[in-house]
Amino acid sequence: MRAFERPFCGSLRAGDIGKRVELVGWVRRRRDLGGLVFVDLRDREGWVQVLFADALRTQAERLSGEDVIRVVGTVAARSGGNVNPDMPTGEVEVAAEELELLRAAETPPFQVEDRDNASEELRLRHRVLDLRRPEMMRNLALRHRVTFEIRQHFHEHGFLDVETPILTRSTPEGARDFLVPSRLTPGSFYALPQSPQLFKQLLQVAGVGRYMQIARCFRDEDLRADRQPEFTQVDVEASFIEEEDLYALIEGLFARIFPLAGIQPPATFQRLTYRDAMERFGSDRPDLRFALELIELAPAAATCAFEPFRLAAASGRVKGLVIPGGAAFSRKQLDELSELVKPFGAPGVVWMRRTTEGYGSPVKKLLGDEGIAAFLQAAAVAEGDLLVVVGGAPKVVFAALGALRIEMAKRGGLITPGAHAFGWVTDFPLFEWDDETARWYATHHAFTSPNPEDVPFLESDPGRVRARAYDVIMDGVELGGGSIRIHDAELQRRVFRVMGIDDETARRKFGFLLEAFRFGAPPHGGIALGLDRLIMLMAGRDSIRDVIAFPKTTAGNCLLTDAPNVVDASQLDELKLSLKS
Repeated sequence: MRAFERPFCGSLRAGDIGKRVELVGWVRRRRDLGGLVFVDLRDREGWVQVLFADALRTQAERLSGEDVIRVVGTVAARSGGNVNPDMPTGEVEVAAEELELLRAAETPPFQVEDRDNASEELRLRHRVLDLRRPEMMRNLALRHRVTFEIRQHFHEHGFLDVETPILTRSTPEGARDFLVPSRLTPGSFYALPQSPQLFKQLLQVAGVGRYMQIARCFRDEDLRADRQPEFTQVDVEASFIEEEDLYALIEGLFARIFPLAGIQPPATFQRLTYRDAMERFGSDRPDLRFALELIELAPAAATCAFEPFRLAAASGRVKGLVIPGGAAFSRKQLDELSELVKPFGAPGVVWMRRTTEGYGSPVKKLLGDEGIAAFLQAAAVAEGDLLVVVGGAPKVVFAALGALRIEMAKRGGLITPGAHAFGWVTDFPLFEWDDETARWYATHHAFTSPNPEDVPFLESDPGRVRARAYDVIMDGVELGGGSIRIHDAELQRRVFRVMGIDDETARRKFGFLLEAFRFGAPPHGGIALGLDRLIMLMAGRDSIRDVIAFPKTTAGNCLLTDAPNVVDASQLDELKLSLKS
């Protein structure tokens, strides 16, 4: 039988009963029952039970876990008492007629079927074994189906799949670049692309009109569970479009791919401005699956007897969060609230509660019952609930209460299992001020178009300028972001100048883009979706390492190949490089 005519082990069903089949795969488990030997034979689609009797029994008794074998036999129905309803192939078994050991396996360092019997470090070092596990194969298969449907979706909407360079030039305005030395031009370096941003804009100037790519991207930054030094994004750019065109395009895509994981998104997503998202939820990627919202308390704080709140009301922000049933928290639980916000720069929280016995708060002596009542009334706190208040710099207040909101929802069971919420966050600030370098930076990137209404304030009040930028979110996670781009060279120069990039520096770094704009650049915009993160959420995993075949650790190492590693001195010599001691 030719290789592509063989059925997968996990594909056999009751409709195959009576067929003679040839199977290849790995021994998942062997069971010896008197005169019979049963082997679960596994491949990427699952496993099926194979029965060895008579002359083949002795040969099958020598099989061990992870041995690679070939079996020829007939698909038979399992007897009623042996049907396994918990496995797709549970109604059938294969009565073996031939057995060939293709390759014996050594004892693996951990049981392939059991995720919990090995550390992540061990599993990543032996990733080929880890990938044999059914759940990992399901993740890879889901990723395949999703990417197939993504390409189909954009093909049906007239997009061209165009590859952009991997070796390009360094444009160090975002995260750190990975640099690649040039042998032919000693002392010069390529950079691996953080995204295809400039090239996809150039493709619009070139007249491609609708571009997409499942693009490999690289960023030399600190890692975490949902971040890798090399990652994949669904990159999209189109000419002559507006924000609503992009929203409809991506909502249509999600309606197509999320059902592959049993998730049905709404036809249209909720819209929030950046300002609303921060004020109501303390985050620009709020989790909309529950209703806990931040409450403005500056009016109550401005005249209260607690000085830190008065100062914060005058020069910062004072906001609160009502925790349902929180009045019953123990002192230990109340102390934990302060610990939860400290990583975000807040010294702690001030709590206030209302019970049948009256009011309670660590600042009750300062505020008195009347002062506590003013805060509780401003926040509409019901009896039995708890008000948590944070005051200080806006970034600290939003970050602290935003994180506390998520933690309280998890602890309080406010997130319905299996529920999902999608949304768009729009009208981001075009610039962010950095105190350390005393300059403005682009909130998204330097090529995002300002809101036309705010262009007059570019030089006089940059912090007031809104961007034509948008993020798509799900369950408190940013799935992707994009913007309508600048297509006017002079406007692009003005944005660069606000960021401290003078005309000469702009010409040196981005001259090829500005030059292209001279010859008729169409209005255009796009979006990039984080494919790894998207698949992670669809698969119900907590780390993108579970949906990438060969991921790096949080230290940026590949334990399988031992990369990065040292190179021969001759290679460095050829590149005209030397290492500092």
